[in-house]
Amino acid sequence: MNKTALITGASKRVGKAIAEHLAAEGWNVIIHFNSSEKPAQELKNELARNFPGQDFQTIQANLANDSQVENLIPQIVGKSGKFELLINNASVFNSGYISETNPELFNSQLNVNLKAPFLLIRDFAKYCKTGNIINFVDTRITTNKSNFAAYSLSKKGLWELTKMAALEFAPEIRVNAIAPGVTLPPEDKDEEYLWNLAKYIPMKKPGGLEPILKSIDYILGNNHLTGQLLFADGGEYLGQNA
Repeated sequence: MNKTALITGASKRVGKAIAEHLAAEGWNVIIHFNSSEKPAQELKNELARNFPGQDFQTIQANLANDSQVENLIPQIVGKSGKFELLINNASVFNSGYISETNPELFNSQLNVNLKAPFLLIRDFAKYCKTGNIINFVDTRITTNKSNFAAYSLSKKGLWELTKMAALEFAPEIRVNAIAPGVTLPPEDKDEEYLWNLAKYIPMKKPGGLEPILKSIDYILGNNHLTGQLLFADGGEYLGQNA
């Protein structure tokens, strides 16, 4: 019987690539989306065509809404039973120095990037009992740059939550994190934008999606790994080599 993964924010970009990758590895995939219903449905149809022996579903929830977050896993388990993998991929990414950050900006980053994963981790442990959780943090957690202050705090918190949950829910559930770096250009930028950013990291090139997908494979394949963070960032977290 195929294992099932829930991926938040799975309708496009990194989440979509993860969904396609896991499907190719034989997983059933639950594609979570908030407002991107059409891309989510298109991805579901594409995966169903390519992997007819597997099951693909879509599910909508606004991760900024506590009640919708708390309903997500009970709804899935009630309909299809327990699943084996939760990937907290969805995030919001908005800039703002501390001096520029109002309560709305702060709450928007913390609610989606930290509170929602917290509640989903809690409910995965309650309803699914065993399996794996992978949280997506950010290479920014190693710095104290404040140009994305609330966002960076939310991801620092998610890394601390990863360790806390790994300790609380072991050995039945393993909890690990991945920190991507220069991966995909923003939707309004091109590849040149990425290459310009990559000039300042040790590997001098964008990583693309492959380091992230290989990191997922490594976590899933190493059953003694928990509470760990894989930097899939070309060494960006090390700082600049002056």
